[in-house]
Amino acid sequence: MARTNYSYEKRQKELKKIKKRQEKLKKKEVKNTFPEGMEEGQDEILNEASEGTADTEETVKTEENPSTES
Repeated sequence: MARTNYSYEKRQKELKKIKKRQEKLKKKEVKNTFPEGMEEGQDEILNEASEGTADTEETVKTEENPSTES
């Protein structure tokens, strides 16, 4: 019988947390760049910022496994 790979599951859970944290920080950064009076177009910009999270997943992988190519 095959055994469950708990370390793989744990790693995936950690990556999910990191991705969620980065998305949250991006939204917070975008929110803080606007003065309080400029809230009308903010929802669209926040949605665009959250769509750009595909790049962050790649950076997480490259940070964890730096290439040794010279």
